[in-house]
Amino acid sequence: MTDKTHYRKAFNSPYLSSADIVEPTILTISHTKLEADKTRKTKDSFNTAYFKEKELRPGEPLKPMVLNAVNSRTMKNLTGSAFIDDWCDVPITIYVDTNVRFGRDTVEGLRIATERPKMVKPDLLPETGAWTRALDAYKRDGNLDAVEKHMNISEENKAKLIKEAGTDES
Repeated sequence: MTDKTHYRKAFNSPYLSSADIVEPTILTISHTKLEADKTRKTKDSFNTAYFKEKELRPGEPLKPMVLNAVNSRTMKNLTGSAFIDDWCDVPITIYVDTNVRFGRDTVEGLRIATERPKMVKPDLLPETGAWTRALDAYKRDGNLDAVEKHMNISEENKAKLIKEAGTDES
């Protein structure tokens, strides 16, 4: 990652652009909708993806991404659906392709990788916010099924969490 500023940052687009992505980035599409061009440069409507993540980097708000024809086709292939309403809760990898044709020019453009990213679940560790939420989930559900969908839990930490949940109830 670089701390340098891309020259296109000065143009303040309401959409995610190649100026914003400095390395392949995994994001999760929360939903996609067809909406009017926010730049008001055209009267066109775009397939626009919104993300679950709120920041691209700490302190840098994450903007929605216009899905051009190539990226829309990639989403269709990733999800198995041609309907943008089905393009939700989808993890994707976004990268900059330096060889995108735009009219007669070759420019940088955002692309969605054709393979879903390999998602690595974080480890559940004691004395963290996730541990506290896992305790609450165990007390509520009586099991760790929901937690284990999102976190790796060692057998040692699982036993510790269950024991801790039991001592808190007495």
